[in-house]
Amino acid sequence: MSGDNTLQKLMGAMRKAIEDYDMIQNGDRIAVGVSGGKDSVSLLAGLAGLRRFIGIDYEIVAVCLDPQFGGEPNDYSELSAFCEERGIEFVLRRTNIGNIIFEDRKEKNPCSLCARMRRGLLHDVAKEKGCNKMALGHNFEDAVETFMMNLFDEGRIGCFSPVTWLSRKEITVIRPLIYCHEDEILRIANHEHLPIVKSRCPADKHTEREHVKMLMERLEHEEGYDCLGSKLLGAMQRGRICGWGLEGDDSMERYSKI
Repeated sequence: MSGDNTLQKLMGAMRKAIEDYDMIQNGDRIAVGVSGGKDSVSLLAGLAGLRRFIGIDYEIVAVCLDPQFGGEPNDYSELSAFCEERGIEFVLRRTNIGNIIFEDRKEKNPCSLCARMRRGLLHDVAKEKGCNKMALGHNFEDAVETFMMNLFDEGRIGCFSPVTWLSRKEITVIRPLIYCHEDEILRIANHEHLPIVKSRCPADKHTEREHVKMLMERLEHEEGYDCLGSKLLGAMQRGRICGWGLEGDDSMERYSKI
């Protein structure tokens, strides 16, 4: 994506990802996992807008899980109003995830368990609402950082997939933001005045992912490895890693034009 701060630019990159990886088909009912952060709210806004011109007939349901960090419910009233204005069903479930992770178990590395618990609940709510797909807000940086974390932590080549069929839950997970850069998403969310809900997670900005993000920035801006993230994603596509392969041999060329 270029420096254009409009939602249309975001939807253009999302549309390309959807078409490249055949993410959405006619008749799909998609549960959109909405945490309230910039990525998930932008994903929701983009999917709502795309319905008007992408040429695919699909429905979306916004699913929000409140971890209730610190034992207190978060305020999602603006997000609920945003959905109501656009005719999107909004489902809010209050959970005790925050208490389990930080009070009961006192996890030193809470992110992995939190993600697993939230995904499990999202899957259940999605099935309850009759959805056959679930959209998550992982962006470009999430993809390349996950690739690096798997390499550093586990010594393996791998990443989450753009499209994943979960046989146990009988639901397909899609990630339409994979061509969208984090800084562009933030600018667009601010420009469009999207209803962002501030995270109250005690571990926010103090995770391993933040360390990898800073390492990537250092390598690009201080060590001279220009466009490192783009090169990594291009390698994942050309190597057909974890479902990232594209038809033909022009994956890097196609990506570089976004």
